[in-house]
Amino acid sequence: MTRIPSTQALRALESFARHGAVRPVAEEMHLTRSAVSHQLRLLERDLGFALFNRVGTRLILTSRGEAFAKDVRGALTQISGSASRNAAHGLSGQLTISCTPGFAASWLSPKIESFRTTCPDVALSIITPSSLDEVSNPKADVFITFSEGTLIGVNVELLKSVEFTPLLSPALANRMGNLQSPADVLRSELLHLSGREDWARWLKLADVQSHPTKPGIIFADMNLIYNAAIKAQGIALGDEFICGEAIANGQLVRPFDLAIQSPKSYYLAIPPAKAEIAYVIAFRQWLLDQLPDAET
Repeated sequence: MTRIPSTQALRALESFARHGAVRPVAEEMHLTRSAVSHQLRLLERDLGFALFNRVGTRLILTSRGEAFAKDVRGALTQISGSASRNAAHGLSGQLTISCTPGFAASWLSPKIESFRTTCPDVALSIITPSSLDEVSNPKADVFITFSEGTLIGVNVELLKSVEFTPLLSPALANRMGNLQSPADVLRSELLHLSGREDWARWLKLADVQSHPTKPGIIFADMNLIYNAAIKAQGIALGDEFICGEAIANGQLVRPFDLAIQSPKSYYLAIPPAKAEIAYVIAFRQWLLDQLPDAET
């Protein structure tokens, strides 16, 4: 290698490693796709080894490219952490929070103003990840994930365990009449997240062993399920923690006490390079104060 690669090219590679395609990299970096492709070609030239295999019009990282991208991610995270630590004076700076969509919309966004009141000189940015367990974005200072907690390269704290229970709108409950036994949920559409395993587990726990197949709609995002449930489109297997406000204001009701434990929970994850930044420490403490029963 005759010269150090450009920072923009390294950022493009790191972003590609997370997204697996040029289009989201271009959107994230506010560049055209041709500009991103050009940066990646220049990076390969400067490095002197192949980062990608080309399959038709697609780019796929080589094993060497994956290893280099991982090193680049670590370096960018270290640089970002160092810049933040040295730029911050007291509790000022730019805090970027990567948060799952459901937690961000239903819990964090309604409460974040109290953190801004406590730390008015900290500029906030809330982003949502491409996957619920992502902890690799070097732009983020902290991550709130929905995962099994096995997260590599970050300090992890359990925030909240999750139980799923049937939730439906009062309008749908009225149309269905009294829901007296768990089997009564089968008289409605069941709303699913990604697959149908959770409802199968709940029905088994409820001893509803023999039931017809209830296809229902499969959604990719829990917020979509909750919106459909509020609009009386079916019964959601919902998280009472995230749906607490909707339950409190009467938009959703819980017909049964029976709940299943989710194998995933909400976790706070902080890269070690960011852990000593003053405003990161302040946000972590604020978050734990807001969740007094956080299981740290």
